[in-house]
Amino acid sequence: MDTQTGLNGVNVEQLVGTINAIKSDPALARFKFRATSDWVSGGRSQTQIQGFYGAGHEDTSRAAPFKMEGDEPPVLLGTNAAPNAVEAVLHALASCLSVGFIYNAAARGIKVENLQFKLEGDLDLHRFLGLSDQPRAGYENIRISYRVKSDAPRENIVELCEYVQKTSPVLDIIRNPVPVTVTLTD
Repeated sequence: MDTQTGLNGVNVEQLVGTINAIKSDPALARFKFRATSDWVSGGRSQTQIQGFYGAGHEDTSRAAPFKMEGDEPPVLLGTNAAPNAVEAVLHALASCLSVGFIYNAAARGIKVENLQFKLEGDLDLHRFLGLSDQPRAGYENIRISYRVKSDAPRENIVELCEYVQKTSPVLDIIRNPVPVTVTLTD
């Protein structure tokens, strides 16, 4: 196993080191992520993500911000320049589950050759359009299926995915209410 890429592209030695550092100093586990979004035109917006606080200090490893675009499909008056926000939520969820799956597989010594998540969410626009107070404005439900090509027995893969669901930050955000404050600033 290469120490840089380790198993599944994960440096397992560094992963274990991170876990042990947090065990020794629990404050290292506290992170604060940030994003700034600017409206562009119509349904388009651009979000920039760069610095964050984590592992006890402000991270400056990103020389330039990541730029993420958002738009709407033409049926929702957009120009199809990028996924819309609810599609971006599906991306965030799939990305988080993938990272959790691969990192935990590597930590358990499970080699993964291929991993694919398929997500589908149902949403009713009545509330978004101001036509009704029901149903909820967000997804009514999300269905996820996954496919794995691995050297591990099926029961190990299923147990790993169950564990990943318990530890996924994005899945937790979706499944559980999060206090959100919105403030107008000058």
